[in-house]
Amino acid sequence: MPAEFLPVVRTVAELRAQVRAWRAAGETVAMTPTMGALHEGHLSLVRLAKTRARRVVASIFVNPTQFGPNEDFDRYPRNEAGDAELLASAGCDLLYAPDVSQIYPAGFATKISISGVSEPLDGAARPGHFDGVATVVAKLLNQAQPDVAVFGEKDYQQLQLIRRLALDLDLPVEIVGAPTARAEDGLALSSRNAYLTPEQRVIAGRLNVVLADAAARLKADDTVEKVEATGRAALERQGFERIDYFEVRHAQDLSHPGPGVLSVPGRVLAAAFLGKTRLIDNMAV
Repeated sequence: MPAEFLPVVRTVAELRAQVRAWRAAGETVAMTPTMGALHEGHLSLVRLAKTRARRVVASIFVNPTQFGPNEDFDRYPRNEAGDAELLASAGCDLLYAPDVSQIYPAGFATKISISGVSEPLDGAARPGHFDGVATVVAKLLNQAQPDVAVFGEKDYQQLQLIRRLALDLDLPVEIVGAPTARAEDGLALSSRNAYLTPEQRVIAGRLNVVLADAAARLKADDTVEKVEATGRAALERQGFERIDYFEVRHAQDLSHPGPGVLSVPGRVLAAAFLGKTRLIDNMAV
């Protein structure tokens, strides 16, 4: 579909009218929420969504409430026209691009806070971040009311948070996790990769290598605490300048499974900086 033919709606009323029309025609609906600055990782979500429903709506909204005071909200890349072209090429049927007033109208006073899964890792490193994520995702899913919503496994803690949100609030939507899309050297695709200098980009490609080594060590019955210490030291040697975390967690609830060898389904998760760019990634064990 050429980008000029990709319909764009900007209000809840327009969005719901289109979804109602699809449902009246007996069609199922999937949603892929994004913050724009799209890349192949986002497009893989759209393509997966297209296999799960007849129609796909993608949203673009740079959500101010999930950015901290010293984070990159103002410089976060924005390119709606280019994003629309990419979405059209991936088979998207509708772009929902609301402004802030559609998500947080005057007098908005509600915040969703999810305990447990939101507390470690990014929850500790970015206070308030997951309250912003939970609130905006609940809003978007309620506005679009899709049958299916697709989120990437690169943001694994976010995915588990959204699964908890849907379960706890009885949201009538299936939450689907999509495999992490990667560059040739294994770097997880991210809009923030555009911030990296050529030298930083080389170092960034080593993050997934360290994670894969940690997963292999856990499978070989190295202890959780040894794997975490070894992985953190490896990132420092590779040139990462600050490490928010390098941890092994239970794959479902993100509780800490140590000490000793891993005996439950696990994930190794990391967040580290190169300059001002924060990279995250994870591996299943």
